[in-house]
Amino acid sequence: MTSKPRGPGTRAARGGEKRKNALDAVTQPIVCTSTYAFDGTAEIRDHFEGRIQREEYGRYGNPTVRTAERKIAELDGAEDCVLFSSGMAAATTALLALLKSGQHVVMTSDCYRRTRQFVSTTLPRWGIDHTFVEPGDYGALEAAIRPGKTRLVLAESPTNPYLRVVDLPRLVAIRDRHPGVKILIDSTFATPVNERPIGFGVDLVLHSATKYLGGHNDLLAGSLSGKASLISGLRDLRGVLGAVLDPHAAYLLLRGVKTLDLRVRRQNETALRVAGWLEAHPRVERVFYPGLESHPDHDVAARQMSGFGGVVSFQVKGGLDDASRFIDATTLPIIAPSLGGVESLIEQPALMSFYELTTAERLAIGISDNLVRLAVGIEDADDLVADLGNAFATSA
Repeated sequence: MTSKPRGPGTRAARGGEKRKNALDAVTQPIVCTSTYAFDGTAEIRDHFEGRIQREEYGRYGNPTVRTAERKIAELDGAEDCVLFSSGMAAATTALLALLKSGQHVVMTSDCYRRTRQFVSTTLPRWGIDHTFVEPGDYGALEAAIRPGKTRLVLAESPTNPYLRVVDLPRLVAIRDRHPGVKILIDSTFATPVNERPIGFGVDLVLHSATKYLGGHNDLLAGSLSGKASLISGLRDLRGVLGAVLDPHAAYLLLRGVKTLDLRVRRQNETALRVAGWLEAHPRVERVFYPGLESHPDHDVAARQMSGFGGVVSFQVKGGLDDASRFIDATTLPIIAPSLGGVESLIEQPALMSFYELTTAERLAIGISDNLVRLAVGIEDADDLVADLGNAFATSA
């Protein structure tokens, strides 16, 4: 009898967890230990010779962390998952594991700025080269691949802050024409509820679990999902580099993920409504949201995503000060970086992430002074729209 695949809500609530845990606990206990005892030397031999699988030391594994890894792997539709102390720890470990001196990485220019910084300033110290390509230019991306040198294509989908969506089947087709190349997709903004890149043939999926997976703005974590053979090497390197996730954070992550499907569906609905309302507002110059037909990647997003996400970016008519006055006039969203939590967060990228750059330098990388990023939470959509409307009225 073939069973129907479990839905995302079931995978989020129950995936990766045992029906009955230690001490009869319904939830996975926090296993707070740095090291693990053996019954005798025979068990040590069995462990190291592969006859049994068990933990030995906290840097190499923890039962609470393992449970969270199994859950995220099931959500992503992957064979295995490895967790890290942050999303950046996951990204840098993947790059260090997959690349060596003399090799090359292709990366879209709109990836997270700290990932770009690592690729452009740190990897060259070890003889690893890179090429940045514009989002959506698949011809340039394929042309950037160097036979025998390129080992990785790295992209986000959707991206920050303009929510560009990668055509995953097209990207996988490019990869298949170039043996030895792997694809890493940062799917933080999409979440496994809205998109599962593994199902399209992507090799590795990264999440900053700090965001939607945790969902409550109270933890730092990162994950990589993919084939077990690939994840095994990443887990080994994590044990060497030491970027392990604390069991307390893993517990919070497990608790957060249980409501992932509920939260993301609510955020999808609210963000789509807010985006449509903003697009019709006379004080708004332009809205960037893949759920709108005006977005350059709307057709791609409609084909491969089940929801368009909880982040809406838009340009307020005017300049830096006009956008600042609007943000200061809001009362419901919290002025803060990050996204994915139950609270709506609002920020002005020109002041938050790119403050050290001049207006000209920001414009050169596509960040306008009047750009606003709104990461919707789970508040009532009516209240959020009303608050934005009042902010426009009082900041005019």
